[in-house]
Amino acid sequence: MFKSVFSFEGRIRRTEYALSRIFCLVLIGIIAAAAEGGSEALCVLMLIPAYILIAQSAKRCHDRGNSGWWMLIPFYGWILFFGESDYGPNEYGDNPKGEGNDDPYYGTHFNPQFNVAPVTTNQDQVSKD
Repeated sequence: MFKSVFSFEGRIRRTEYALSRIFCLVLIGIIAAAAEGGSEALCVLMLIPAYILIAQSAKRCHDRGNSGWWMLIPFYGWILFFGESDYGPNEYGDNPKGEGNDDPYYGTHFNPQFNVAPVTTNQDQVSKD
């Protein structure tokens, strides 16, 4: 958990997403309280937790099988908090819970081509005489 908080790649679970949101919001509150005394230079420090919030939200969107841009949809944050993740790997990586990662039907290297046996019938072929 919390291996690459600055990266926009991969998937994270709901727990990591919620804990990182709580941590960043507390950090923003502390920085805002410290900057209230007249030091506007401290407000630049708010960019760090804001960047972490955006990166973690993008990874949570990836966990649901969506692009990170989906976080811009109003109220989509509620779905990020309470919605289930995609079963098995998706285009953004393996399932962080490990569910379905070994399933060949959900694997990232799944070949969608099927081998179909030829169809035979029990009817006699009519010969042309």
